Amino acid sequence: MENGLWEVLGSKGLLKKHEFIRILVQCLYSLGFKNSASCLEIESNISCKSADYESLEKRVLSGDWDSCVAVLDRIFDHSKDDTRNTAVYLVFKQCLLEYLKRGDVSLALNVLRKQAPMLRMGKEKIHRLACDIVYSKEMESGEVDSCLVQGLRKKLLVELEKLIPLPIVIPKRRLEHLVETAVMDQIDSCLYHNSWDAVSLYKDHCCGRDQIPSETVQILMAHKNEVWFVQFSNSGKYLATASSDCTAIIWKVLDDSKVELKHTLESHQNPVSFVSWSPDDTKLLTCGNAEVLKLWDVDTGVLRHTFGNNNTGFTVSSCAWFPDSTRLVCGSSDPERGIVMWDTDGNEIKAWRGTRIPKVVDLAVTPDGESMITVFSDKEIRILNLETKVERVIPEEQPITSLSISGDGKFFIVNLSCQEIHLWDLAGEWKLPLKFSGHRQSKYVIRSCFGGLDSSFIASGSEDSQVYIWNLKNAKPLEVLSGHSMTVNCVSWNPKNPRMLASASDDQTIRIWGPGKPNKPEN
Repeated sequence: MENGLWEVLGSKGLLKKHEFIRILVQCLYSLGFKNSASCLEIESNISCKSADYESLEKRVLSGDWDSCVAVLDRIFDHSKDDTRNTAVYLVFKQCLLEYLKRGDVSLALNVLRKQAPMLRMGKEKIHRLACDIVYSKEMESGEVDSCLVQGLRKKLLVELEKLIPLPIVIPKRRLEHLVETAVMDQIDSCLYHNSWDAVSLYKDHCCGRDQIPSETVQILMAHKNEVWFVQFSNSGKYLATASSDCTAIIWKVLDDSKVELKHTLESHQNPVSFVSWSPDDTKLLTCGNAEVLKLWDVDTGVLRHTFGNNNTGFTVSSCAWFPDSTRLVCGSSDPERGIVMWDTDGNEIKAWRGTRIPKVVDLAVTPDGESMITVFSDKEIRILNLETKVERVIPEEQPITSLSISGDGKFFIVNLSCQEIHLWDLAGEWKLPLKFSGHRQSKYVIRSCFGGLDSSFIASGSEDSQVYIWNLKNAKPLEVLSGHSMTVNCVSWNPKNPRMLASASDDQTIRIWGPGKPNKPEN
């Protein structure tokens, strides 16, 4: 064993052989291979448990409390620090509990008088300790239960393990933790990772472009003019599109990821530029910069309500739902109309109007319904906590054209006319945003979205007729998807299928994108 202390493993010579074997033995025990673990201990002469810990374990399980304290003093090198005192305190507490359980009150008092000064315990703390023991559930039954006592002693060992320093004890499941950490590091460095599947340990992890949507798998051509907006439903089972042909379309996503037309929504008199799904996917809102807000039944395609009318000029530029699917909020491009919260019957619940509310460009409600994020025409983003009424303002230097929130509600992105996408945290901990660039945007409203596994990607349309995809770890595009022949106005990533993306373009089509071809052919 003396020589083994200096032996190393691995090509870099960074792994100590005796430590590696020790955690390997621990792993075998934790997996239930007790015989194999024991054989390895005997053959290597390396025990999973250190001599000091075995000594402590033996004395705890036998109730030899004075010897327990002596072993702890040796483990902590006779230090009187807080960790050592906490460990002794736990032993002391277990000792008192057992004495009182057996009715040995005089013994318990003697222990209390002897140990309390050593632990620097004041009268108040001693009194609280006594109350905790006397009124604990372990003291409820009158008879001494040996199984209960052994169970409590094993729990004490677990608590002591958390306090005892390395290498006297090894953290639980150490080998699994090390392997999992190594795998997570590989996943974090993999820009294409986009799968919930378990990762193989037989080779280093590295995904290819077949993990993200990068090939056109279907082209939808039901609209008769430019398509300005596209959005998957929250369940991923539907897709909605809006067009300058004054219609919106609800599409059904089939089990094989093919998309078929379900309903064409015809009631608007002007181009439709925005849609929003209710969280339960039973209702759809449609609106446009020169249009009113309309509510549709998804199952039947029937118009359920029109909010305001064209004659009153209540035009809506954007809208969003609250989590209960019974309330919604909309923002108008007319500053006098401001922002209004409605119920689904058209009753106004609350409104934000006045000189502080300029033209609304886009708005969204966080998934928990606590905050409303609004983009205004004066290059401002305002985040309003609807419960506390606290508002945070984020100024941008360039005009903002659109807004999108991540699935977990922790982040949001805005598209700027300076050909950048800015990523902000909702909590307000960042002073500066993460910036993504590479796409083209200077004249039109271009929309982007989060997508993929854990919202790890951003996708955006572009004025150069292409779709751009970034990994959040890299400011430069990961993929540039070609296929459209005119400006791509909007993109949407299926929230339930990380390998399905939709894009809407001025070429009057919607493209559905699926997994691309692998970077390297597999054997």
